[in-house]
Amino acid sequence: MGKRTQAQRDETTVEIGYALFSGAFAAAVVFGAVAGPKLMFTMPYAVEQGLLLAAAAAAGLVFPIRVVTVLRRHAREADRGVRPGAPGRPRTGSQVGATSRAGPRRRQAVRGSRWTSGGRNR
Repeated sequence: MGKRTQAQRDETTVEIGYALFSGAFAAAVVFGAVAGPKLMFTMPYAVEQGLLLAAAAAAGLVFPIRVVTVLRRHAREADRGVRPGAPGRPRTGSQVGATSRAGPRRRQAVRGSRWTSGGRNR
């Protein structure tokens, strides 16, 4: 692999941050889902401890799996040269309205309907 540009290095840094954040979020959700019944119901001490142990183990597995998955996907797309908005990659929210061909036609159809014509039927 040749020299990387500053933009590519920045992109990798952002992707690492995203991988860590989404991994932590996924682990927290899994921990809460598994350990949640402990807060909702009265249980024997051994069951509560078992839930906490299972929640910690599940979260400990989910975090690295999520991080590795995100970083592998990024490396694969970087090797192929795929960028956001390129074919094969979903467009970002700001690009959807700007390039959508169905948008104006749909608005025109709604504007010309009898429900939006100022109360008059055509």
